[in-house]
Amino acid sequence: MIIPVRCFTCGKVIGSLYEEFNKRYQEYQRALTNGEKPKETPKEILDDLGVTRYCCRRMILTHVDLLKEAAPYE
Repeated sequence: MIIPVRCFTCGKVIGSLYEEFNKRYQEYQRALTNGEKPKETPKEILDDLGVTRYCCRRMILTHVDLLKEAAPYE
């Protein structure tokens, strides 16, 4: 539902990085949709945020935010 605070494999704190990654990734997708050249790729975003381990990258890249879908069923 929400991004885990730590990576399941190595324990690095990644919860605080997801919001920044998501914001920059949306800009990347918007540029591709408009036919423009994006400023940075997802790889460059993760590198800039300091996410170097593949296990942490997996946690951020494969996360699906279901909080808005599950919230009405409190």
